[in-house]
Amino acid sequence: MRRIAVIGGGASGMTAAIAASDPQNDVIIYERNDRVGRKILATGNGRCNMTNINADINNYYGKNPDFIKGAMSKFWVNETIDFFERLGILSREEDNGKIYPYSGQASAVLDVLRMKLDQTGVTVKTKYEVKSVQKNKNGFTLTFYNGETAYADKVIIASGGCAAPDLGSTGAGYDILRKFGHTITELKPSLVQIKTDAETVKKLKGIKLRARVILGGYSEYGETLFTEYGLSGPPVFSLSAKLSGQKEIALDMMPEYSAEELVSMLYARITENPECTLESFLVGMLNKRVGQVLLKSIGIEPLSRSADTLSHEEITRLADTIKNWRFNIRGTMSWNNAQVTKGGADTSEFDPETMESRLVKGLYATGEVLDIDGDCGGYNLQWAWSSGYIAGVSARQN
Repeated sequence: MRRIAVIGGGASGMTAAIAASDPQNDVIIYERNDRVGRKILATGNGRCNMTNINADINNYYGKNPDFIKGAMSKFWVNETIDFFERLGILSREEDNGKIYPYSGQASAVLDVLRMKLDQTGVTVKTKYEVKSVQKNKNGFTLTFYNGETAYADKVIIASGGCAAPDLGSTGAGYDILRKFGHTITELKPSLVQIKTDAETVKKLKGIKLRARVILGGYSEYGETLFTEYGLSGPPVFSLSAKLSGQKEIALDMMPEYSAEELVSMLYARITENPECTLESFLVGMLNKRVGQVLLKSIGIEPLSRSADTLSHEEITRLADTIKNWRFNIRGTMSWNNAQVTKGGADTSEFDPETMESRLVKGLYATGEVLDIDGDCGGYNLQWAWSSGYIAGVSARQN
């Protein structure tokens, strides 16, 4: 029998193992944790955002996003939904095209994958951390930190990236590929909170608002959270995937209105209640605390002033800031906070139709270990399923 070793028991690794399994192949998953699929359980706030019906090339990043076209032509959103339906997962679409299991349980996704691994005869070895992989004349030798070694005819690197190390991600796959001569691009946290100057945001820690978040030429709308270090929430997570040198991030807190409409609205408020102090002037438009901090941040104070003392310049400045409140970017939070890794193994060194290395025959890479990352909303799991499935099929057939 031909032995196929899958290094990593996450989303792409389990999918690869299932796709590689048949009576002629002995498929073994080597997982460093005490169980497979821990990161799956954490996705979608414990509900597992399996994929997104809108997934296309525009949702992915890296040196060469076109690399995913091979996956799109073979095993993409519809095939993924069908794959999981055959395993027993009934799915449903929610906001913005997100696909979740109907039960709302990420554990259900992991359960059916584990059952399929058992049914297809895949061996799962947990607490097996790979120390090195060496190419021999007829295959590969895997050495583990527990002192054991194993032989494999083919090896699939599905060990994930550096994000969420508390769930088992160590970046070990990059070291393995690097030793085989593969290029690893710069690695950065992605789908992560963005740090800003703390002076203003720390005063608003814990406050949520629905806003349009703007980063350069990109914007996302949704629930945004102020933290002691910067900004968080789904729009910020999505935009962090597009972070590449921008100096500022901005909030449009009333995207339904133009700045001109806000100026008129503010004048109307003054007319209706001229003696209202600035402390309460924006109540009913914005969160009270947000309004107070915003006024102070642009120098409109003291808040004990009455609204009818506002000059036209101050009203215009206030309206403009409500539409475009800017914060200086000071980086992102750490790997512990990130959902995925930006960067990875250079995709030009892999075949997009098979995920096989162009440098080492019989060596494959999948998922986060490759220089492909996606938007927030099921896109990264879609890449994991697709790349894993294609690698598994290719390892089985070739």
